[in-house]
Amino acid sequence: LTAYVMEDPETRQLVLQTGALVLSDNGICCIDEFDKMSDSTRSVLHEVMEQQTLSIAKAGIICQLNARTAVLAAANPVESQWNPKKTTIENIQLPHTLLSRFDLIFLMLDPQDEAYDRRLAHHLVSLYYQSEEQMEEEFLDMAVLRDYIAYARTYINPRLSEEASQALIEAYVDMRKIGSGHGMVSAYPRQLESLIRLAEAHAKVRFSEKVETIDVEEAKRLHREALKQSATDPRTGFVDISILTTGMSATARKRKEEVAQALKKLIQAKGKTPAMKYQQLLDDLRGQSETAITKELFDEALRALADDDYLTVTGKTVRLLA
Repeated sequence: LTAYVMEDPETRQLVLQTGALVLSDNGICCIDEFDKMSDSTRSVLHEVMEQQTLSIAKAGIICQLNARTAVLAAANPVESQWNPKKTTIENIQLPHTLLSRFDLIFLMLDPQDEAYDRRLAHHLVSLYYQSEEQMEEEFLDMAVLRDYIAYARTYINPRLSEEASQALIEAYVDMRKIGSGHGMVSAYPRQLESLIRLAEAHAKVRFSEKVETIDVEEAKRLHREALKQSATDPRTGFVDISILTTGMSATARKRKEEVAQALKKLIQAKGKTPAMKYQQLLDDLRGQSETAITKELFDEALRALADDDYLTVTGKTVRLLA
């Protein structure tokens, strides 16, 4: 996917062989099984998607290669089953620092719906058999579509108009307002950059040398629909972009802080006990809480207090530092 070093069979010298990302320079790189990548490859993708370059330092070969490519990736949820009660990060288990670099994230679900199943089956069967009615329909030839896209990418370089610039500013401000009333963040500057790229891409499709308000409106629609699917908090039903940027929604973050404070008060109530059992603390906290406390939430609360240098966890023993 990135690059690797191999020995030239003729000269016996080490040479650099580029991978898919570098070969896709000024094009598009399609990656399947995105969730199966190694951590080292994921770390390289951060630079590619942010800086559009790929830095190599292997076997004495140090260089920086261009990787100005769009990335289209497909990933599967954990255990190949989407859980609607979990966030996108929890379902896919990819680093939020990587997911937040994508302009659009859509969910390709397989609902148990007869109408949907019939349309899907009809499409799959049509790949092998076409009725006379289908054969008479006019389809756009793949070669024509390929040339159309290549021409737009090569020769069309639209620039923002005054109206489009103002529309983008208003769109970003409106996105920020949506989450302010619920204590959530619904947009970051990176989302504004995404809107600009999407608007420019739509202008290219129209063979237009200028980005107009119609392009901004389509960019807003695409971005809005993508966020509804990928950044909606399953607990509240509101869009919270921090799910993708920090890996945790505002409600989950607030809940973790509440559990951490409750745990701190519980420890203080026990007096100056230097060491406590992990399971006993968990049982006591569950006993006094009105809502369910999972082991994962309890561990997060312990880590929060440990980060504040209030306690340490060694095995199944919790020790106070203060």
